[in-house]
Amino acid sequence: MEKKQLRTIIIAAVIVIVGAVAAIYVYTQKQTEIKALMAEQMDLNEMIQQKDSVVNDLVTTFDEIESNLTFIKEKRSQLSLEQAEGGKDRKQALLEDITLMNSMLEESSKKIAELEEKLKKSGLNLRAFERRVAALNESIESQNVQIAELKQIIEQKDFQMAELNSKIEEMGMEMAKQADSISYKDQVITDKVSKLNTGHIAYGTYKELAEKGILTKEGGILGIGASKTLQQNLDEEYFTTLDIRESTVIPLHTKKAKVISEHPSDSYKLVEEEGQIAYLQIENPDKFWKISKYAVIEVK
Repeated sequence: MEKKQLRTIIIAAVIVIVGAVAAIYVYTQKQTEIKALMAEQMDLNEMIQQKDSVVNDLVTTFDEIESNLTFIKEKRSQLSLEQAEGGKDRKQALLEDITLMNSMLEESSKKIAELEEKLKKSGLNLRAFERRVAALNESIESQNVQIAELKQIIEQKDFQMAELNSKIEEMGMEMAKQADSISYKDQVITDKVSKLNTGHIAYGTYKELAEKGILTKEGGILGIGASKTLQQNLDEEYFTTLDIRESTVIPLHTKKAKVISEHPSDSYKLVEEEGQIAYLQIENPDKFWKISKYAVIEVK
């Protein structure tokens, strides 16, 4: 009887020790995971700070360009023919004004080029650039109107100022080039934004996806143990295109579903309703589409 009790005590002690060791192991694992998550959070915070710095730099440069264009507009509105009556003085005042405006426009052109370079290096914040481009276009159109008005005044007063007219024409052409450049950049930005926010999704049975050249099997023996993977060259014809900023729910309505393409498991979930997989819910679009802009779902 005593031996039996001793055996029971030993077994209980072993169970307690094993439980304690398991608890310590789980605690250690959790601490490791927490440290990894904290490191990842620090990296994300640093990335956000870098993005904010680039955005602020771009906005500041845009403000400088708009300030130049505003200065030109104010300078033209201050131009008074009465203050320069007397032939040469009048001509000289206009020439100096045009020279100053040309200098300001050249400075604005250089700053736009610098902006383009900054944007190219950063690859960020295209929306902020779009908003500013529209404002610059309006400013340039306003300057064109003012130049036309100045030219009309000169013609009405019958000035013999071929040099001034030449400078006005040059400035008009420069501004037209600048407007074309901004229009082109605006289109490029729009295209980039569209491309960056375009995702492609395809779903179906393995047979359907394989017939369309989307899925294949690799490894295994006679098909046993083979893994399903995406083909190297996917045909976009069989994919549905969507805006990843707006489309976060993909209807499926099937008994079983599996995401074959590579996406972080914590960025989406398959939602069940009434005994079937109703839809794919994209929880974190940026994370979900980061690895690939092509999502493939096998259904059964």
